[in-house]
Amino acid sequence: MAQSTAMNYTREQYLQWYHTLMLVRRFEEKAAQLYGQQKIRGFCHLYIGQEAIVAGMITATTKDDKFITAYRDHGHALALGVSANEVMAELYGKATGCSGGKGGSMHMFSKEHNFLGGHGIVGGQIPLGAGIALAEQYQGTKNVCVCFFGDGAVRQGALHEAFNMAMLWKLPVIFICENNEYAMGTSVARTTNVLDIYKIASAYEMPGYQVDGMKCETVHEAIYNAAEKARNGEGPTFLEIKTYRYRGHSMSDPATYRTKEEVAEYKKIDPIETTKATIIEKGFASEAELDKMEEDIIAEVEASVVFSEESPYPEASKLFKDVYVEDNYPFITD
Repeated sequence: MAQSTAMNYTREQYLQWYHTLMLVRRFEEKAAQLYGQQKIRGFCHLYIGQEAIVAGMITATTKDDKFITAYRDHGHALALGVSANEVMAELYGKATGCSGGKGGSMHMFSKEHNFLGGHGIVGGQIPLGAGIALAEQYQGTKNVCVCFFGDGAVRQGALHEAFNMAMLWKLPVIFICENNEYAMGTSVARTTNVLDIYKIASAYEMPGYQVDGMKCETVHEAIYNAAEKARNGEGPTFLEIKTYRYRGHSMSDPATYRTKEEVAEYKKIDPIETTKATIIEKGFASEAELDKMEEDIIAEVEASVVFSEESPYPEASKLFKDVYVEDNYPFITD
């Protein structure tokens, strides 16, 4: 596990964590409901259960850092400050979405928030994350790139190429495997002989740690420490953050490969409930105050649905916009 530095967390951090946890959870629950009503189409991968990772991430990094992930990306976008309106409208495929309605669930982007996607190719974002870090290094900034991927992507060859290059050039990148144990539906134990995924880093002499991903505190600590090393020119860190998704891989996955009892055991350590208990125990807020926060978040999510319903679809004339850098790309004809 990542070594403890005995950090003292403030009331503001705990309340920010709880707000992020609750916003992502209630948003994703509404997204699931709307998908069932066929208001949202296509692929849809929910983040329910994994929220402590993005909550801990946001307090451990700066607004100038860069972030990239796979297609389970709604939570990352919301945590980074992309509005519920923009994320929900993107799910609806509306022009007011954060990707103009052309990305959908799997391709959330926000230049304003340094969120560089949302990528549909398994593991495709890993070398991109290394490249983003190379750009920061080249420009002489102190920014880091936080690159997320799932446990299934660890089997991709691109990961090993990126790890090798990142260590060779001491790139300021934090590679984070969000290990929810089942990839697309096959357990880690059935796909690799290395069950402790963080140990892969040792092949490149890269620092690697296993982190409890059901607690905001442990996630914050691990990412903060890795970021400080990267900012000091010490290169990348690989974090295997152990987490659990309560829903299937996607909305079309009934998750019959695991038992109800297993899911129930993980729900006993639900990050929302444990964070709430800590806040009340420390006297940072009352239960009534936290209930009011939840009510406000639910209202925000409901308002995002109305916003999305009333927003227009993208115009056909926008089909090729944002595909090429050149405004008049010579190979596009009407």
